[in-house]
Amino acid sequence: MYRSHNCGELRATHINTEVTLSGWVQKSRDKGFIVWVDLRDRYGITQLVFDEERTSKNMMEQAQNLGREFVIQVEGTVIERASKNPNIKTGEIEILVSKLTVLNEALLPPFTIEDKTDGGEDIRMKYRYLDIRRNPVKNSLIFRSKVSQEVRNYLSKQDFIEVETPYLIKSTPEGARDFVVPSRMNEGQFYALPQSPQTFKQLLMVGGMDKYFQIVKCFRDEDLRADRQPEFTQIDCEMAFVEQEDILNIFEGLTRHLLKEVNGVEVDKFPRMLFDDAMRLYGNDKPDIRFGMEFGELNEVTQHKDFAVFNNAELVVGIAVPGGNSYTRKEIDKLINWVKRPQVGALGMIYSRCNDDGSFKSSVDKFYDQDDLAKWAKITGAKPGDLVCVLSGDKNKVRAQLSALRMELAERLGLRDPKVFAPLWVIDFPLLELDEETGHYHAMHHPFTSPKPGQLKLLDTNPGEVKANAYDLVLNGNEIGGGSIRIHDKETQAIMFKHLGFTEEEAKAQFGFLMDAFQYGAPPHGGLAFGLDRLVAILGGQETIRDFIAFPKNNSGRDVMIDAPAAIDEEQLNDLSLKLNLKS
Repeated sequence: MYRSHNCGELRATHINTEVTLSGWVQKSRDKGFIVWVDLRDRYGITQLVFDEERTSKNMMEQAQNLGREFVIQVEGTVIERASKNPNIKTGEIEILVSKLTVLNEALLPPFTIEDKTDGGEDIRMKYRYLDIRRNPVKNSLIFRSKVSQEVRNYLSKQDFIEVETPYLIKSTPEGARDFVVPSRMNEGQFYALPQSPQTFKQLLMVGGMDKYFQIVKCFRDEDLRADRQPEFTQIDCEMAFVEQEDILNIFEGLTRHLLKEVNGVEVDKFPRMLFDDAMRLYGNDKPDIRFGMEFGELNEVTQHKDFAVFNNAELVVGIAVPGGNSYTRKEIDKLINWVKRPQVGALGMIYSRCNDDGSFKSSVDKFYDQDDLAKWAKITGAKPGDLVCVLSGDKNKVRAQLSALRMELAERLGLRDPKVFAPLWVIDFPLLELDEETGHYHAMHHPFTSPKPGQLKLLDTNPGEVKANAYDLVLNGNEIGGGSIRIHDKETQAIMFKHLGFTEEEAKAQFGFLMDAFQYGAPPHGGLAFGLDRLVAILGGQETIRDFIAFPKNNSGRDVMIDAPAAIDEEQLNDLSLKLNLKS
């Protein structure tokens, strides 16, 4: 028996108990005549004590030679700690060691295994197995486990059946690049790793499973960022004989359940917002509604003067920054430089100060009088003491730019409290998006999304106006889930493929198996997938997902710990009938 108790378990009630503990040496303090060692495992820290009055000379030498992260086992007696530590659960006791066994020595770690470590991100990813020993990462992984368990508890009680779907599938166009896997037994042919289990969950509905879910790995070969990995995890769900309202109710319930059970937070309201309103008021389809700063469109009150920057713009739009009139000119100049960064892309920013006496002072006073500026304030909701920030240009670009500024200002103003949760449904997305470079439409979600009832005929006359029977669940400015009511009949699916530019032959080659299945009695169905990594991070009060993944990739998609991806040898290439043609 390596241990009778763990290192976070012992309390004053255990005093005089004989125990056996095992773990890692967190640190030691050697005073010559007495040695204290902090022993750590997943559950906590227990202090060990060796002193020359009660400990043999050989054991004292052993204790004095223990290094950081040595794996040891001790036997001893629980005694009262003379200098108690209220910061740890075991702070009232310590172990007077009677036997010490070194189970494994350790090299000095390349960074300190502490909550606040001296290791940079790169070195910690290279030695991820050491990073996991630190409380922030360890607790994040435990937190993820708890969220996953609560998901299963809730969905199982709602009669969902957990079904595994294949990882080796056929490559189909779903918006991102596929990771492909060569087949040795089928020369010259390839599997793809699934971007999602989309077609399989629809086939499960055809198969009569009625309510399906799985917590599943998905794969997309696309550029990475803080909240995106090449392999990620979805809570994937599908239901038969449902309409949009049924699905929204089920997954509002799941979100409430997670917030209550995991965070101890009660949330009643899940407001719903049209996609068009989200873009108009917030500049993106996943608005953070924990704070205001809604957009005010200013075309009508700005394009009547001789200011060409506004007159030539498709959209002039502004926001009111609470208390922003206190900003110095230098601080405002920094904001202007911030929006002009390549990541945002604005050409500049106009501003108007809302003074406490009701007057205004703008950067364009030459063109706009007090009455004009008062209208800016009214439309943006600015009050005395606020600052109105205005951007202009192409409608889609300027909305994205102002959205980025809004989020940056909210961060600086402390308006994005991670302990406050504001969920939101965004509904009625466009069914199709126009690719301005090619002039062709593609599916905003995926090719199986159903148009809103009664709008199918619009595909022939005005495809850009067709709304999708689709919905996204947003939490604190992050899309945590999305889904749609699916097309469930072959004729409608064929029409959709046609408008996406598929020939009949291409549609059959890519999705013939699904079209065939629809001929055998496909029920009306729909579903939703949560991004588990992002959901867990937000519930855990963070924006980035990396610490909630045991072994994440870096921003280049590499696992620097195991050095993957890596080249394979010539024999493997020959087995797969592959020949490399690398770009120089």
